[in-house]
This record gives sequence, C-alpha cells and structure tokens, in this order.
Amino acid sequence: MTDNQATEAPKRRRAVKVGVVTSDKMQKTVTVRVDRIVRHDRYKRFVKRSSRFMAHDETDQCHVGDTVEIVESRPLASRKRWRVRRVVREASGSRSSAAAVPAAAK
Repeated sequence: MTDNQATEAPKRRRAVKVGVVTSDKMQKTVTVRVDRIVRHDRYKRFVKRSSRFMAHDETDQCHVGDTVEIVESRPLASRKRWRVRRVVREASGSRSSAAAVPAAAK
C-alpha cells in the first residue's frame, strides 16, 4: 500500500433514488417524491409509502411531472442533501407551447 492510498479516505457509494418532481418553484431546487412499497407488519399487505426530498438542480432543467434520478451529496442547505443526476423521463405535454401562451390568455 502506498502513502497516497493510506491518506485518502475510502470512497463511499452514494445512494441513488428515482422519483417524480412535485415542485419546481424554488431557484435551483426541486422537490422530488420517491415512492416505495413496504409490507405491513400486522396485515402482511403491501402498502405504498412516499418520501419527499429537496434536490439541487443546477441548470433548472427539471419541471413538475418529470421523473428524475437523484444522488446523495453533502449538505447544500438546511434541508437539501441530494442532487439531480439526470432526467429519466420528461413529463407528457410540450413545455414550449405552454410557455409561449401568456397566463392571461388561458
């Protein structure tokens, strides 16, 4: 083992989750809902549970309804500890046509 390897901390595998963007109203931040299915302890039925994560979106590329992959990161704010790695699937419907129509005309 060389001296360089001894001083480096071991690389930790970061957690990765896939979820749906539920809010993009903040600057460079999106709220992502991650659903999971767990087995109920008493009734032995499968129940859907969801968690919300605040994720950093540097380029503001995510919009409500997009399916995104988020990765664990260092704390970026008091509630933000995840970064958007990529957009897995964009929401249905075109954004360009919705953005071109003013709100008063709708």
